[in-house]
Amino acid sequence: MNAGEMNAGDSASTMPSLVYLSLGSNVGDRATQLLSALARLETTGRIVAVSSFYETEPMEFTQQPWFLNCAVALETSQTPQQLMASILHIEQEMGRQRLQKKGPRTIDIDILLFDNAVVNSSDLTIPHPALHQRRFVLEPLAEIAPEVSHPALKKTVRELLGALPEGQAVRKL
Repeated sequence: MNAGEMNAGDSASTMPSLVYLSLGSNVGDRATQLLSALARLETTGRIVAVSSFYETEPMEFTQQPWFLNCAVALETSQTPQQLMASILHIEQEMGRQRLQKKGPRTIDIDILLFDNAVVNSSDLTIPHPALHQRRFVLEPLAEIAPEVSHPALKKTVRELLGALPEGQAVRKL
């Protein structure tokens, strides 16, 4: 067997997972923050799709600048826990400080879906527990993955978005 055959066999045994992420920023040059996060995410796998950028009204803590958000499809060989550790490292490298819950941030990266996995641990919940309630997440996600199904709710991203009440302002740029 030559090296090429070994590599092909190796890659078949470690099929990458398809993961959907949400990125958001409302501190500094928001677009530059998102682009920097995207570049850094390439160390975790292969980006296969990125939504348009959306300007979104802050929720819960509303006395802060509007966010710029996007959704990303990423193929990765990392486990959910490894990817979460990588994401936290990227956020830290980019100056993310967790001073106020739901407060301003240079970058926020959330794992929305990880293949069809359901993970409930003390430090990680997948699918993201508020995914189905957030227009600022569902609008960009529906742009790149409208037919992807939520593994627990058994509804597509398009269906979840359609079920949301009117409310939060989300503008495609």
